Amino acid sequence: MAISGKAKVAGIMGWPVGHSKSPVLHGFWLSEYGIDGAYVPMAVAPENLKTALKALSSFGFRGVNLTVPHKEAALTIVDEVTPEGRAVGAINTVFVLPDGRLQGTNTDAYGFIENLRQGSVGFEAKRGPAVVLGAGGAARAVCAALIQAGTPEIRLLNRTLARAETLARDFGKTVTPMAWADAAKAMSDAALLVNSTSLGMTGQPVLDVSLDTLPASAVVTDLVYAPLETPLLAAAKKRGNKTVDGLGMLLYQAQKGFEGWFGVTPAVTPALRKHLLSL
Repeated sequence: MAISGKAKVAGIMGWPVGHSKSPVLHGFWLSEYGIDGAYVPMAVAPENLKTALKALSSFGFRGVNLTVPHKEAALTIVDEVTPEGRAVGAINTVFVLPDGRLQGTNTDAYGFIENLRQGSVGFEAKRGPAVVLGAGGAARAVCAALIQAGTPEIRLLNRTLARAETLARDFGKTVTPMAWADAAKAMSDAALLVNSTSLGMTGQPVLDVSLDTLPASAVVTDLVYAPLETPLLAAAKKRGNKTVDGLGMLLYQAQKGFEGWFGVTPAVTPALRKHLLSL
């Protein structure tokens, strides 16, 4: 729909930002709900991030999403950070409050756990250990979500063990750092396997990990959504494991921002998934 001079405006800041699917995602919802609003991509270099964020209120923006490489840097720029943002150690969503102050939060953890619950109906985080591959920003969101959901133990595997150890120290005793070579042992009684790395993504190396010791009852999810069925998910499905693709995490994490900026809680529907996958 056409926008007026009273349009509600939000967007996404990244460097680069051209690859982001968020404008299409939020644009779909704006059209779906007939909202007088716009969501725009903004290529913001790291050295300009503070200036850009502080200008949001002056330009009438309701807020923005943040993508690479701004999620951690923005923590020290916004005026306040929610407990969710503090728990992850990064923010991906900023709201301009009525008084012009900036509030940062992280909706990636919500997006991950909601996607897992919707994609694997009946899944209970409390039923057993989770194995998380990778120790980057995505892994931090996954760990925060799983701890909040009651996962008894998170076994964190990373090629560089020191990075896993650093993340484990930040999250406490629930997270156990393990060497990549110990993957078979880590998976032997796992209830959940999560790939939070970019391995398996189109143009990236394949994730080289064996599922031989993983129980058939375990759920396997991959944060990568291009391709939608990664080699990891294909291998898991072939051996009978329940699988959950990564597209839903993108969709569910977007709900919270859209609700705050535009005043409507949008639905994640098959039509929305089909629209994004058709691009």
